[in-house]
Amino acid sequence: MNRVQLSAVVLAVLCAGVAGGYWWGQRAPDAPSSATPAAEKQALYWYDPMVPDQHFDKPGKSPFMDMQLVPKYADEAGSTGVGIAPGVRQNLGIRTAEVRVGSLPGGLQVPGTLTWDLRREHVVSARVDAMVDRLHVKAPYEVVRAGQSLATVLAPEWSSAIAEYQALGSAGSDAAQALRQAARERMRVLGIPPGATHGGNGRVVLRAPASGVVSEITAREGQTAPMGTALFRINGIDTLWLEAAVPQAGLAGVVAGTPVEATVSAVPGRIFEGRVDALLPQIDPGTRTQSARIVIDNADGLLAPGMFAQVSLRPTGGAEYPLVPSEAVIATGLETRVIVLDDEDRFQPVAVRTGRSGGGYTEILSGLKSGERVVASGQFLIDSEANLSGALGRLGTGEPGEGGREVLYWYDPMKPDQHFDKPGKSPFMDMQLVPKYADEASADATQAPQP
Repeated sequence: MNRVQLSAVVLAVLCAGVAGGYWWGQRAPDAPSSATPAAEKQALYWYDPMVPDQHFDKPGKSPFMDMQLVPKYADEAGSTGVGIAPGVRQNLGIRTAEVRVGSLPGGLQVPGTLTWDLRREHVVSARVDAMVDRLHVKAPYEVVRAGQSLATVLAPEWSSAIAEYQALGSAGSDAAQALRQAARERMRVLGIPPGATHGGNGRVVLRAPASGVVSEITAREGQTAPMGTALFRINGIDTLWLEAAVPQAGLAGVVAGTPVEATVSAVPGRIFEGRVDALLPQIDPGTRTQSARIVIDNADGLLAPGMFAQVSLRPTGGAEYPLVPSEAVIATGLETRVIVLDDEDRFQPVAVRTGRSGGGYTEILSGLKSGERVVASGQFLIDSEANLSGALGRLGTGEPGEGGREVLYWYDPMKPDQHFDKPGKSPFMDMQLVPKYADEASADATQAPQP
């Protein structure tokens, strides 16, 4: 080999070394991930990501989808939940909120209708047989003042009793005073309305016992009024009742004395204050609401019975529970869950039992504690990923079934040897999976023939 040939060989070796070094330098950052071959990691089983509850003992093609089975390694088995890199979380808009213990913000908006305050209602009636001689108030819904003349009736029994009482008014002897007291008692027994005066010739003038509105007139001039006939109905207007329909789910904290604010479209910009007088002991079977009787001040007379009002109740603070944003709750119909960010920075689906909702928050009766963080935005993406990874399947394991019975697993009756960790539709047949209860498994073991 001459000097030229030797130089060519050395140059070729150097070029190969430089190329190999460059290739190794490019591959070095990936060495940790590829240096641990899959063969060195112990595979517990293989599964189809679309049917994660179905496990297989060896690799191959999925019987459900046109794809290869994926191995589940031993170092991955203890890791649950869904891991998402911080940058990806930001891109997906995933936002978390801390669970805090407290009571729901006060405030309940319900509709209501104004009615008469029946505690301020007065009825003027004939307690003896009489005849209506003259009506002084002829039109319903006229405003009257206390002592105003309503009607003149012909009632001899009343007239004589009033005349006797008035005649004894100027007597000064003890005997006369005793007779006057007897005459007063006779008037009371005859049921003469308060304020009635003698009109002469057997006539009596009936007067309004209180100020208000004459809401009903049943008397007519020249008409006879048998004993017990209601002639006038007078309602006070200084206060009104507001009948509010409170949903059954919002009754907690609404008691007598609960402060109320009401608005009516007839008086825009005005807020009328009041308090709950009583919760009527009856639930409307059609709307599942209970009426709250509210007393509203109407001293200026702006409100009228029959008006529709929007009622704002401020219930007293009830029991305190963990609260989460209502948007964090995922309701599937079969269960309710939230996505929790655990201490290992992984997202875990957690089954919860919810209570009332209000002010953008929902009570969590069980399943969460104060200080935990739940996903309030983007939780449906994580929930879908958790479903594929089988994390949701673990929520039902060991949970009580119908009647509080413990469910061991679910199965397809056509393939009873195939077990599943959660209910759902069978991957083999067009039917729902059937639960196997713990008490049934014990009974089967007892009845099994002994070898």
